[in-house]
Amino acid sequence: MNINKVEYCGSFHREDLCPKDGLPEFAFIGRSNVGKSSLINSLIRRKDLARVSKEPGKTQSLNFYMVDQKWYIVDLPGYGYARTSLTNRDNWRKMIDYYLKNRQTLLTAFVLIDARHPLQKADSQFMEWCATQGVPFCMIYTKADKMGPQALQQNLDGIRKEMLKDWEEMPKEFVTSAETGMGREDILEFMGKLM
Repeated sequence: MNINKVEYCGSFHREDLCPKDGLPEFAFIGRSNVGKSSLINSLIRRKDLARVSKEPGKTQSLNFYMVDQKWYIVDLPGYGYARTSLTNRDNWRKMIDYYLKNRQTLLTAFVLIDARHPLQKADSQFMEWCATQGVPFCMIYTKADKMGPQALQQNLDGIRKEMLKDWEEMPKEFVTSAETGMGREDILEFMGKLM
């Protein structure tokens, strides 16, 4: 799938304020600093459309980007650690939960997992929540270029082994690097098939 034009459409703090044009949406979510904005920028081949920050918790709303006037990428706040109050984090959680459960135009949520680390409790709990709520999701492993092929494979095998203790089968998975573009075409092809 080719991408020609991407435009920022706005940041929304409630699902009912989001665009109502009925276009399909793909949401991106993960723990704070998992590389979400970098991956989005890599997918759309723009350097800084989605704001990249080293400080956790930079994304604080539902950020909509329209692609070729046909569909949306939605950048969601990260879950887990962020330098903000518990009240703010709780409000973000409620906003994200409501959006994911109620958004009729959402085709899938991409849950980003840092490929360099073992499966984190926050990731596991979030994916379990998606499954129980009927939210369609896939896993995207990020930062795959930051380790050698053997170490990467070992870590991914460890994550799968951990998940399969509770899951009958693995969700759809993509291995990516925002730096090298690894996995980009696979994700775009998958999106194209859903639309």
